[in-house]
Amino acid sequence: VQLQASGGGLVQAGGSLRLSCAASGRTLSIRDMGWFRQAPGKEREFVAAIRWRAGGQYYTDSVKGRFTITSDNAKSTVYLQMNSLKPEDTAVYYCAAGLSTILSTIRVPTSYSYWGQGTLVTVSS
Repeated sequence: VQLQASGGGLVQAGGSLRLSCAASGRTLSIRDMGWFRQAPGKEREFVAAIRWRAGGQYYTDSVKGRFTITSDNAKSTVYLQMNSLKPEDTAVYYCAAGLSTILSTIRVPTSYSYWGQGTLVTVSS
């Protein structure tokens, strides 16, 4: 499975961005897709995840009500719509694909087998 993330950029606080992550290869094996982010000097943290076929979206508390994760299974693509962006959202955002993710570990980076290259999101104040 290969993942290609895109859509990052520079935006002012309060603005919006939409990230995309296109999967290719053995996409039928994907069970979950997740977005994580890593700010300078910080550990990679969970942002959102979607169960690829079973349905269900999951978010970290700090983005609930502002970010929305969706998927287009026909295009093997997952999106992260980010609204009301804050400077603290600044980070490199990574998409990830899980092959056998147990729901209780959907927020754990090590539960994902494949990772995209990351896309930088910078929110200015």
